[in-house]
Amino acid sequence: MKRYLVLENGQKYEGFAFGADCPADGVICEIVFTTAMVGFLETLTDKSYYGQAVIQTFPLIGNYGINLEDAESERTGCSAYIVREYCEHPSNFRSKMTLDEFLKKNNVPGLYGIDTRALTKTLCKVGTMNGIITDNPDTIDMAKIKSYCVKDAVKNMTSLDRGDVVTTTAENADSTYHVALMDFGVKENIVRSLVNRNCRVTVLNAYTDPKDVLAIKPDGIMLSNGPGDPKENTQIIANIAELLKSKTPVMGICLGHQLLALANGFDTEKLKFGHRGANQPVKDLETTKVYISTQNHGYAVKTQSIDPQVADTLFINVNDNSNEGLAYKKIPAFSVQFHPEACAGPKDTNYLFDRFIDLMKTAKTGDNNA
Repeated sequence: MKRYLVLENGQKYEGFAFGADCPADGVICEIVFTTAMVGFLETLTDKSYYGQAVIQTFPLIGNYGINLEDAESERTGCSAYIVREYCEHPSNFRSKMTLDEFLKKNNVPGLYGIDTRALTKTLCKVGTMNGIITDNPDTIDMAKIKSYCVKDAVKNMTSLDRGDVVTTTAENADSTYHVALMDFGVKENIVRSLVNRNCRVTVLNAYTDPKDVLAIKPDGIMLSNGPGDPKENTQIIANIAELLKSKTPVMGICLGHQLLALANGFDTEKLKFGHRGANQPVKDLETTKVYISTQNHGYAVKTQSIDPQVADTLFINVNDNSNEGLAYKKIPAFSVQFHPEACAGPKDTNYLFDRFIDLMKTAKTGDNNA
């Protein structure tokens, strides 16, 4: 069956349907691309993609199937999925279902058979655009497409609902440190990375009152990844600013990096087409070493807004020199724009979790040489 993508500038791409059925009025979303060759399940279950349709630039997706043990959350993040070609017969002893079956099960419409690289070039040239995935291209409302805003979709995201304060806990038998993890759309491998480093992790609702966060007596606070425009989270930014007064060690990842910067008076900006994929180069300004990182963001901390009296730039993006990390001077905190937990993706920057452990150790023992 034919299925179409229509961009807000009027460009139309004709392909074929797979995955879930499209609603009669289609699916309107922000159209973004990722350059990752593998990790399609991790991409699909990354809640940072909420309200977006994901384009895979790699031409064949789904060849090793779906194993839910690799999922980054209990739900899909993206609203629709676009590929050049999908594999109907995966070859992998761990595979439990096909990509098509997974999309059907999670009610995500798919589109295949279009020139995804030509589409990506358009987005690189023009910038991220809204679009609609539809089976009926002659009945679409262009004004509605142009007015769509991801922030309105994010407001409905389950993980950001004002529900229970404690959403889940994780630990191992040898837990040394207690981490309060603020869930803005957290990836499960952040939790795993902390547990593997002898941490007990209490995952808290995004809007948890600072007093309630500190009441569980955490050794450190982790600010997770998540979707949307960081500036829209005014209450969360205020909460983070309040938490910083406690001098509890803090680490931020992706959206958490941006929110921490905003809480310190810096600014953020929307990138032309964002950074998404498992092959993004970042440079460590402390060592001048370049790492290949996994990224998924459409916003960045504005370099000109960074006060050198408050924080040092820790990493920059090699491609466009945008900010990729900050180390704060007056508080025990640092943050990175990329994903050091990197699942799936390169694990070069896993050591940043050890840096967070060292911050907690120093705070706990009072040893500045720890």
